[in-house]
Amino acid sequence: MSPRLRTIILRLSGVLLVGLGVLHLGVTSFIARMVRDGAAEGAVGWLTPPMLLNHVVVGILLLPLGGLIYYAAPHAAAGARWALIVSRSIAVAVATLPPTLFFIMGTGYFGAAPFRIAAAIVSVASVTLLVVAFWRTAPMRAASGGDSAD
Repeated sequence: MSPRLRTIILRLSGVLLVGLGVLHLGVTSFIARMVRDGAAEGAVGWLTPPMLLNHVVVGILLLPLGGLIYYAAPHAAAGARWALIVSRSIAVAVATLPPTLFFIMGTGYFGAAPFRIAAAIVSVASVTLLVVAFWRTAPMRAASGGDSAD
């Protein structure tokens, strides 16, 4: 895989993660309304704060993960060790999301369009990140000031 193509794919994956973070933050109030409208009266006050905290924290954390992948992309494609570590760590973390979602939540939540969109985004991002982040790269030459890869 050419370094240019690898950079483009890593950067697109980073943009997907940022988009997922924005989507996550954007649907927070929608999900709060769903909890308020669907939960028993006494449960609303108990369920809403941790759900809001979770949604906001995850949404905010997805933003820098996507930004880091975007920033590290050309350096990872060139074989810089720090960038490979960053991109591979994020790729493995993101790759755990789809199977964990399916295992814990099942398919019952796929009726909601925002959930389907988010699941599709994280699935595409996880596969592309894994493939591109772990694609063998030529090591950087010491004269260029970079670290060697693999």
